[in-house]
Amino acid sequence: MSHQSKTVRFDKQEFHLGIDTHKSNWKVTIRTNDLHLKTFSMNPSPKELSTYMNRNYPGGIYYSVYEAGFCGYWIHRELTSLGFKNIVTNPADVPTSNKEKDRKSDVIDSGKLSREHEKHSLTGIYVPTPSQESLRSLSRLWQQNTKKSIQVKCRIKGFLSFTGVKIPGNIDGAHWPKNYLRMLARLSFTEQDNKFILEKHLEDLEDNRRRRLLLIRRIREISKENTTITFLRTVPGIGLIVGFILYAELLDIRRFKGLDDLLSYIGLVPSASSSGGKETIRGMTQRQNRHLRYILIESAWVAVRKDPALTACYNDLSKRMLKQRVIIRIAKKLTNRIRYVWLHQKPYVPAVVE
Repeated sequence: MSHQSKTVRFDKQEFHLGIDTHKSNWKVTIRTNDLHLKTFSMNPSPKELSTYMNRNYPGGIYYSVYEAGFCGYWIHRELTSLGFKNIVTNPADVPTSNKEKDRKSDVIDSGKLSREHEKHSLTGIYVPTPSQESLRSLSRLWQQNTKKSIQVKCRIKGFLSFTGVKIPGNIDGAHWPKNYLRMLARLSFTEQDNKFILEKHLEDLEDNRRRRLLLIRRIREISKENTTITFLRTVPGIGLIVGFILYAELLDIRRFKGLDDLLSYIGLVPSASSSGGKETIRGMTQRQNRHLRYILIESAWVAVRKDPALTACYNDLSKRMLKQRVIIRIAKKLTNRIRYVWLHQKPYVPAVVE
């Protein structure tokens, strides 16, 4: 007597997978038709997940989601290539109950992602291409290099103050010329170890300067071949580095529906709450692109000195509000100019009042 086995098929049935990603393992929760099927641990491998789903739920439509974080976007790209309809979501945008906050765990996080994805309450963030991601990484490496340079200089200043060494000249400037560094290297100390410590700090600074030179050369090479960065640099207050960072962080200006969406992404909008007809403004929002908001505000201070239209606007607004608030308004106007130049791919025309 022969027995025929029949494989169960799930053709066109939707499965929602919440993936809590970690370096060594993933927690995955599967839901379908408002039913929790299972939660399990697995190796961090999109291919293994695809094999598992095709073996256990063949023919299904697989929707998956994970939170943006340390793992980047390679998971998204591999899952997409394997037929998954995947999104990457902002962790801050995932609805979370008080109980889930109080009893946080990998299992709860993956279950929450799966549940909210099935409810269609999650929105995917913009996923850059590999080449775009590489540009962004270069931009952030430059910013890390700048931060490290400031840190080393602060260590040197702190060490000299701590040891009571008084030196001539302005040590507070952002740029320390070679003559100044040579003068620091010639300083004498009563304790030999203090001389050794200063030498090590100066070596750190010199190594950082060499890396900085290599980075700026690469940024120049890329910027020369990029017409968008060339146009951005025609906007007052936007130089080579700021133009490159803007391009590397925004990547595609058309992904923002309008100026308000762009300002919200950067973080140039107020944090507000409204209840019972009363609205409270709490100042600048905490949600921001920390790589953009700072440089745009700094660029706004430069732009008000170079663009007559912005100068006039700054003078007018200063009559009725604090300068710190005025410069935020100027930064918004500067962002609007950046958006216009980028969208239309044409140079900025100075002194045109909006």
